[in-house]
Amino acid sequence: MNFEWLLKYNPILLALLATLFTWGVTALGSSMVFFFKSINKRVLNIMLGFAAGVMIAASFWSLLAPAIEMSEASGTTGWIPAVVGFLAGGAFLFTVDRILPHVHMNLAVDKAEGIKTPWQRSVLLVLAITLHNIPEGLAVGVAFGALAFNPEPAVLAGAIALAIGIGLQNFPEGAAVSIPLRREGFSRLKAFNYGQLSGMVEPIAGVLGAYLIISVQPILPYALSFAAGAMIFVVVEELIPESQTGHETDFSTVGAMLGFAVMMFLDVALG
Repeated sequence: MNFEWLLKYNPILLALLATLFTWGVTALGSSMVFFFKSINKRVLNIMLGFAAGVMIAASFWSLLAPAIEMSEASGTTGWIPAVVGFLAGGAFLFTVDRILPHVHMNLAVDKAEGIKTPWQRSVLLVLAITLHNIPEGLAVGVAFGALAFNPEPAVLAGAIALAIGIGLQNFPEGAAVSIPLRREGFSRLKAFNYGQLSGMVEPIAGVLGAYLIISVQPILPYALSFAAGAMIFVVVEELIPESQTGHETDFSTVGAMLGFAVMMFLDVALG
């Protein structure tokens, strides 16, 4: 598939369009609340596992591997930006996780993490999914921002593959917010609005990521690794534990394998 005609556009604009797409897929997943009032636990675990698999694969194929290659091409020891950026991304999400009030699915409001607030469980649940979307939007933005210094078709194709992969795993995340809210008594429209709202942070993070990369070129390998570390933190801290609840954990593992394979295919085939 030929994407070269996109190279004439500003990378920040491309990052915005790509993250609007990923937000749109979140909204599409949230729209499932108009058709279903509940979601089968087996299906939910598969969806969460799939999202985890996509994010793990994207962290390596679309972020860490290019960061190492860029560093080595510039004469820097390849592992240094990768390790430093990766750990910094994890530390950033660790800090945000401790500060931002949120609650994970299947947990009561008294199990909320972050700063204690009187906010309702629905708001805390949306904030938990919003926390997922910060590194996802940042990763897409950084990938497109790299085009400012390396406007090659392969780089563009890799960024597009990453956006598609993030979009695919946003579908179950949108459904995982809106459908439980419907089950708790929200109207379908209100549950949908809360669900799609959780993806709104992606275009913001995407544009910010692209802008920072273009403004400060030397940090590109660190930024790619930073996004990878932030995504892996989300996977290990939230997606995998949530997908392993109940008695359908084998399906979670199958979903993760499928998600990894799909993201690997997208990155290798397109990039």
